[in-house]
Amino acid sequence: MNPIILLFVYSFIGSVAGLIGGVVLLFKKEWAEKLASISVPLAAGVLLAVSFLDLFPEAIEEAGETAFSVVLIVFVVLFMIERFFFYFHHHLESGESHGGHSHVHGETVIPLVIFGDTIHNLLDGVVIGTSFLVNPTLSMVVAFSTFLHETPHEVADFGILLAKGWSRKRVFFANLFSSLATFPGAFLSYFYADKIQGSVGILLALAAGFFLYVATTDFLPEATHAPRRYFGRQALFLIIGILVIATVRAVFPEIGH
Repeated sequence: MNPIILLFVYSFIGSVAGLIGGVVLLFKKEWAEKLASISVPLAAGVLLAVSFLDLFPEAIEEAGETAFSVVLIVFVVLFMIERFFFYFHHHLESGESHGGHSHVHGETVIPLVIFGDTIHNLLDGVVIGTSFLVNPTLSMVVAFSTFLHETPHEVADFGILLAKGWSRKRVFFANLFSSLATFPGAFLSYFYADKIQGSVGILLALAAGFFLYVATTDFLPEATHAPRRYFGRQALFLIIGILVIATVRAVFPEIGH
């Protein structure tokens, strides 16, 4: 298959297909909650396995010890960005009083949610495009991983916008256009990363740091705070996520070579 078409398909899987969680929420809230209880630990397992078994080793091979520094920087930058959004989300939700009157409305948080989701999707595209340069099969695995971690994120984003009084149609199209940011991220990475010496390794390290951060600071804590009755199910799906990637590596040994 033409590599451009293949990259387009992987970008679609990692972006637009990830809207499935949010679409489920539009019609069946209880289904969305059950979907999230499964997809969160599954996504955590997949992201951890892809990062440690594929992206990080490839980054080290391409960029050497610089890869460790890049992952560290990614963790710190993402933490600071997340704290920034959390701070404003908290204050915009509660409103800050001045003379007994709130001068900040909760609706102001909506652009932040959409902007943050768009940047997130753009980074997903960078990960998919960069991994495609290494191996299309690896890119397929990354696209699948992106699909899994986008599903619970979309459930959360849809829930916030619906709670703000947005119509279902408006919520869907806002998230659809946000998800399209994956495509320029993927294609720009694919066409230009290999033109700059050493950039592929740096981008792979960035991708590994991004996936590791999402898995360890977002999904794993969420699974930890779930009701105790879900512990067995979540532990099982975490392990399944890891085994899925291990199985793919066994079936497609060319990944990373």
